[in-house]
Amino acid sequence: MNTFYPLRKLAPPLLALVLSGCASFSADGGFDAVNQTAQQRLHKQTGWSRSEQEADSVTQRVRVMLSKPLGIDDAVQIALLNNRELQASYSELGIAEADLVQAGRLPNPGFSFGRTHTGDDIKIDRSLTLSVMSLLTMPATSRIEARRFEQTKLKLADAMLRTAAMTRKAYYQSIAATQSVRYQEQVLQAAEVAHELAARMAKQGNFSRLDAAREQAFYLETSAQLTRARTQAMQENENLMRLLGLRKQDGTLQLPSRLPDLPKSAITLDNSEQVAMEQRLDVQSAKLEVAALQGSLGLTKATRFINVLDLGYIRNAESGKPAEIGYQASIEIPLFDWGGARVAKAEAIYMQAVHRLAATAVQAQSEVRSAYAVQQHAYLLARQYQDEVVPLRKRISDEYLLRYNGMLASVFELLADAREQANAVNAAIDAARDYWIADSDLQLALGGPTSSVTTSAQNKTEGKIHE
Repeated sequence: MNTFYPLRKLAPPLLALVLSGCASFSADGGFDAVNQTAQQRLHKQTGWSRSEQEADSVTQRVRVMLSKPLGIDDAVQIALLNNRELQASYSELGIAEADLVQAGRLPNPGFSFGRTHTGDDIKIDRSLTLSVMSLLTMPATSRIEARRFEQTKLKLADAMLRTAAMTRKAYYQSIAATQSVRYQEQVLQAAEVAHELAARMAKQGNFSRLDAAREQAFYLETSAQLTRARTQAMQENENLMRLLGLRKQDGTLQLPSRLPDLPKSAITLDNSEQVAMEQRLDVQSAKLEVAALQGSLGLTKATRFINVLDLGYIRNAESGKPAEIGYQASIEIPLFDWGGARVAKAEAIYMQAVHRLAATAVQAQSEVRSAYAVQQHAYLLARQYQDEVVPLRKRISDEYLLRYNGMLASVFELLADAREQANAVNAAIDAARDYWIADSDLQLALGGPTSSVTTSAQNKTEGKIHE
């Protein structure tokens, strides 16, 4: 009876460790945290298609949204539901949760069986062993894996926000490229008319060959520019299609004919760096990584001398003799390896994470400052084109038309002015596009739109670029 006393003494604490460390799979697989981030920061929903039925449901929803002109909000929503790369990354949640559940599971016992005989005498050895060290370290291991699971949630939420930002940029680039094609077509029409008129006049001897060649050269260059613009528009459209996860059979995109109006005033952020430190998920993920490695370092130091401890139950039977019953314990003797290498490695990994956290914070602050400055300059430039350059070009065009009607300007001057006006409008389109792209970059650098950003973005101007 005394032989089993140590086992009975260890049973209650070991059972408590087992029950406290047990973990099971959650109903949502950790995805609710990612979806809540999408709702709070983007006012959208994201989804994780884990079956063919869910994927078919998303496809039907996407096709309904594509049946009407696609707004920026719908484009972001489609990307959050249908982007294939994003869907693939969501599977990392399942991997991380499986590691967490595995860390909280009771280690399997080991059973050994041996049968020997000497003549008619038979000897049977049986033993049942259990890793006590795994039980003792189970709570600490579970806490480490729980932090890693939370870190995975933050990383995937950050990937979701980046996908939304890339979709916004691709949306504005596609609209701007298509809008530029239309104005480039107008430039080509004016160049074609000037070229044909110059050719006829030169044939009649009323126009020099040099001037006619210049008009022809401008026409050919304008035609080449239109080809490049159409190619660019096709590429931007395909990039948007990829981000939305669309195939050819899903339907065509119906995009607005022009970019959104600029906000009435530029966004002012006095505490942009502080907002980024509080909101950016990559910074939060780096902090969790440091905390997880700190716990792992403590566990490595605690088990540096003894990391193998097995306890077993033994029952040996031999012919003609009473059964031998008892227990055995096996422990690793730190004779040659004192665990110094494992501790040094853990310390190096921990310090690596600490420096990466500092680098992430520095990069986040730099990105916010840079994105804010670019956004402010882009707004001023777009405003200048919209409020000054384009209206001035229109007044010049009106004056040329009056002079032409009064026979004070030639038709070539009128056509040249039309080309200049179209070029100014194209430059205004590019400036507006650059502003909306810079605005998307700023929101990404901040870790999501702030209330001031959202409020300012909703205040639209009534003035529009003359088409």
